[in-house]
Amino acid sequence: MRHGKKFNHLGRKSAHRKALLRNLSIALITHKRINTTLAKAKALRLFIEPLVTKAKTDTTHSRRVVFSYLQNKEAVKELFGPISAKVGDRPGGYVRIIKTGFRRSDASEMAMIELVDFNELLLSSKDSSKSKRKRTRRGGKKTAENTAAAVAAPVVEAANEEEE
Repeated sequence: MRHGKKFNHLGRKSAHRKALLRNLSIALITHKRINTTLAKAKALRLFIEPLVTKAKTDTTHSRRVVFSYLQNKEAVKELFGPISAKVGDRPGGYVRIIKTGFRRSDASEMAMIELVDFNELLLSSKDSSKSKRKRTRRGGKKTAENTAAAVAAPVVEAANEEEE
């Protein structure tokens, strides 16, 4: 029975599951974005978030702890280098899971998991959206043309009524 066991076992024994999560996290660190099933993506998020948090403090102990999980020198260098530099001020939520539909062969739900600060398309669209005017529920600020037209319209109507 699985009473009180909160993580997804993914239909694998513990050693196979550890190896799977290790390989997925190494791929995510090196490529910054991977496609996998939704269940594996959610399990990977639980696995990699503490490692990224640990990488924010660059000490020998934290490097050894992360290496014990990943067993890959290049991935540890990447994690403690550019990734920790970008996520240094972020308080959590280092990865994003985006559902991408269903796989054709077995109809399993697929997802793309990516490191949040490395999506250049999304970051550039946020910068351009900041330049736009903020919308409010009220009428908003009137421009000079609109106010001049609004003031002139009743005057013209009043003049037409006087002529008749």
